[in-house]
Amino acid sequence: MNKRKMELLAPVGGMEQLRAAVRFGADAVYGGMKSYGLRAFAGNFDPEQLREAVNFAHSANVKFYVTMNILPVDADLDGFLAAARDALEAGVDAAIVSDIGAALMLHQELPALPIHISTQANVLNSRTAVHFHQAVGAERIVLSRELSMQDIAAMRRKLPDELELEAFVHGAMCVAYSGRCLLSNALTGRSGNRGACAQPCRWQYHLVEEKRPGEYLPVCEDERGTYLYSALDLCMLPHLHELRDAGVISLKIEGRMKTAYYVATVVSAYRRALDILETEGDEAFLAAVPALMEELQKASHRQSNAGFYYGAPEPPAGANGFSQTMEYVGDFIASCEAGGEALVRLKNRFYVGDTLEALTPDGSQSFTVTAMKLEETGESVQTASVAGTLIRMPVPFRVDHGDLLRGPNRNHR
Repeated sequence: MNKRKMELLAPVGGMEQLRAAVRFGADAVYGGMKSYGLRAFAGNFDPEQLREAVNFAHSANVKFYVTMNILPVDADLDGFLAAARDALEAGVDAAIVSDIGAALMLHQELPALPIHISTQANVLNSRTAVHFHQAVGAERIVLSRELSMQDIAAMRRKLPDELELEAFVHGAMCVAYSGRCLLSNALTGRSGNRGACAQPCRWQYHLVEEKRPGEYLPVCEDERGTYLYSALDLCMLPHLHELRDAGVISLKIEGRMKTAYYVATVVSAYRRALDILETEGDEAFLAAVPALMEELQKASHRQSNAGFYYGAPEPPAGANGFSQTMEYVGDFIASCEAGGEALVRLKNRFYVGDTLEALTPDGSQSFTVTAMKLEETGESVQTASVAGTLIRMPVPFRVDHGDLLRGPNRNHR
């Protein structure tokens, strides 16, 4: 059994998400530069921003891994190496790489840069894992998402102790094998293997019968639409003890295109789950799972299951939980004692009389908005609608700079 403390690894598309990940308990984060990662439309970091991000993470004792997991052509390689050199100089803790030639180049040219092998490399067995370890000095394998828990445990027993295993535990699952998808390139000319996926698997599709042109037939539908090609999301929070026992050392949350609110909500739930598991044991962890799953429902999400960890993916049981989603409505931008007037930067509209929740690293607390006034004029108002507006409002408990404010999601009422 793996007795090492598991790492909680969070996605960061920019500085706002990074601050949320660090505040709400990530042990490590992963983010991309402006090129050579698989999320070209995230905010990402230029060399100066990357240095700032790495320094911020390290100041909180959080590691920063840079994603360099495109499948490059020869014309990319010089720029790829230069970008990796910038990342090394910025102080990143590892580069996540999928292409074996690119990984070998980095190992030879920049031996001080630790290498993690991306899930895009489709590592499914111990011999492949050991090959990456020996050939390019890989310190960690990000496992293929098609592996079962039993497969992972069997692989772990055959690997050297110093070679770590990382596995996805939460977020979107690609419709193609470990993300190697051609659908976006075929339909839009934007390659998912080079960072520009248009996510056509998330589009709505209908069938047309040959002799009924113009008659569009839905294939599979829920209240939000028909999503023929779209895989369900992954959620492994109830199974963290089994991942630990299988030998996984890093628990990876997907979502570099997600908001800071999503990152904060998901990281917070997994952080509390891990802390309970590690300090109070399996029984206390399992008892806490239902409440923590309710917490996850409050971030924007789709239906989820356990992916391939227990065989072929199964449909989710019970309600999909969309009605439980809450909306990100503001940031607390100054600390405030209980009963004081908190200063909030507005994200989305809410009203006097609404029940809101403050999301803090210790969990969430609810309260009813009894009054609010505009910071600029002191005028009392019933609501405000312009994002960025500063308002003051009484809060019955202490809040701190960096805590988030969420409220009713009126789209799902």
